[in-house]
Amino acid sequence: MSVVQDIIRQMSLGGPDLLQEIEERAPQQLYVTVAPEQVVAAAEYVVNQLGGRFLITAGTDDREPRGDFCVSHIFSLDEEHIFFTLQIRLEPQDPQIQSITGIVPGASWAERETQDLVGIKFVGLNDPRRLVLPDDWPEDVHPLRRDVPHNIRPEPVEGAAPPRHEPPEGATVVAIGPFFPVLEEPAYFRLFVDGERVVGSDYRGFYNHRGIEKLGDSALTYKQVPFIAERICGICGFIHSSCYCEALETAIDIPAPPRAKYIRVIMLELERIHSHILWFGIAAHIVGFETAFMQSWRMREPLMWLCERISGNRKTYGMNQVGGVRRDIAVDLHPDILNVLDTLEKEWSELYTAIQDDTTLLMRLADVGPITPDYARAMCVAGPTVRGSGLPRDARVDHPYAAYADLPVNVITFDSCDVLGRTLVRIEEVLDAIKQIRVALQDMPDGDIMAEIEEIPAGREGICTVEAPRGEAIHYVLTGPNNQLARWRVRAPTYNNLQAVPGMIHDQNIADVPIAIGSLDPCFSCTERMEVVDTRTGSVQAYSHEEMIEMCRLQDEPSD
Repeated sequence: MSVVQDIIRQMSLGGPDLLQEIEERAPQQLYVTVAPEQVVAAAEYVVNQLGGRFLITAGTDDREPRGDFCVSHIFSLDEEHIFFTLQIRLEPQDPQIQSITGIVPGASWAERETQDLVGIKFVGLNDPRRLVLPDDWPEDVHPLRRDVPHNIRPEPVEGAAPPRHEPPEGATVVAIGPFFPVLEEPAYFRLFVDGERVVGSDYRGFYNHRGIEKLGDSALTYKQVPFIAERICGICGFIHSSCYCEALETAIDIPAPPRAKYIRVIMLELERIHSHILWFGIAAHIVGFETAFMQSWRMREPLMWLCERISGNRKTYGMNQVGGVRRDIAVDLHPDILNVLDTLEKEWSELYTAIQDDTTLLMRLADVGPITPDYARAMCVAGPTVRGSGLPRDARVDHPYAAYADLPVNVITFDSCDVLGRTLVRIEEVLDAIKQIRVALQDMPDGDIMAEIEEIPAGREGICTVEAPRGEAIHYVLTGPNNQLARWRVRAPTYNNLQAVPGMIHDQNIADVPIAIGSLDPCFSCTERMEVVDTRTGSVQAYSHEEMIEMCRLQDEPSD
């Protein structure tokens, strides 16, 4: 009996009230439909009996094809290499369902986002406030419903704002953000401090939500989505386009050719290297170690030039397409790749040796920003954040994609459960990534780099996780008619990691908060709107995209 068949048998024994339907709709991907009133019991069974790990929730407006809404709670059974999805169908008149945050606290943001964007209410949610939508967004407009256009601009609601968490008695509020020197992008942390000690916090993010999922399942064809997926993150773009492509390739059962899979591995590991080096430079800057900051960014430059030689771009390579890749890596380029990696390996190893005995640096990193293994599990953190707490979770091993099943992936962990552990994970992963690229270049097979794909059938589902530098990126796709997607759900690793911030900074010194948050390598996306404050009057004016363009044109015009 296969692992999948054994799980089907176990679920079937759970009782007729628990299970409505169970189906393997793609290889190693189980979809289990349960009644709405059984969702908490089903989630508890998956977590406690099957050892499932929560990944993300996808809410879907299925009113047009099926007459209902659907909630998909996606879990990972790591040891079995299986994606396990609980699906619940809801009536369209008043879609609501019990929250599973009592079983999985890390599901909070996923449920809050589904509540905002799809309009499905989660009863018993531990924090019912808005997560994604702006404070002045109308209550009855849910952007991911099919009858809401992707370019909607509703009138703002005056005076609307979600309630804030109030500080404990006697505590002082210290604000970090929305714009702060050690955060590259906007996020607003309200720290509640007693003297120099943090006794609580509150977070407000999503200032730059760009509606990418809405564009992907309403205005673009499946062939166009990889290019917008690559723009989800300015550093990890290839990760997201790879994840989307492999999710759709799984859904339609047309894998990329073997050579294309090896090329994806090479580009993914190059991206991991330059992301980790960039992070180390920023982390060094946060704690005042400017020598390491300058040296690490100097080391990164030859790697960026190499990426430009391979793809034509330092970043945003534009190489992935559903069915394979658009560019080959010629054999005559291999020596140049190896030369750059040899030099980087030598210099990075020397830097690693130098910092291991730096007492001042170790004092700033050790025992700072603690995340225990139990807290890491509860909040579903990912990447170096979870591996720095001793848990060996890595999508390259848990759910092999691209050519990773053929490569000797070394899952690097440290059990110090602090900023130092997360730092050491990233440093050693740079060296391991260099080894993997060498093996991939040596073992790369000959052949095509693209599979032939024309029409895609509607109603197919697929899931993929890709181990980004910050952790698991997750893409879920549901195909629709006319070569478009009916649903595209994306989760970047920072999404889950940020939920761990309140616990990791609690009872910490306020001076350690920036490096504790920085140790997650948080990514908040790129700025798409701005406000201008008149310092003389205190008035605030927000400029639209069109107004900003017009001001740029006026600036370029010669003065009289």
